[in-house]
Amino acid sequence: MLAMFFEGSGWEALQAPDGRLGLELAREKEPDLILLDIDMPLMSGTRTLALLRAEAKTAKTPVVMVTARSTLTDVEVCLKAGANDYLCKPFEIDHLRHKLERLFPTPPAA
Repeated sequence: MLAMFFEGSGWEALQAPDGRLGLELAREKEPDLILLDIDMPLMSGTRTLALLRAEAKTAKTPVVMVTARSTLTDVEVCLKAGANDYLCKPFEIDHLRHKLERLFPTPPAA
């Protein structure tokens, strides 16, 4: 669903089935934005985020955590680890759109 939203909005959407492949893809493609779930196979989203922030290529890439975890502790851990924002599932697409407008006042070129 998210890939369809992004592609319909003029973005190129890349997907990875787990944290390790997501990290590799981010290193290779240097995306404008990364969406991460906390609960992912092979490597958690919080671990993936920490590794993204530790590398020069991806240290400043905006990251939005998109997850079903909604405790204040989960949110705080992700924000302290360097997430730019946090979105709890389920959500309305307008909530995501609002977060993107805040992160990208001028959308990146597709």
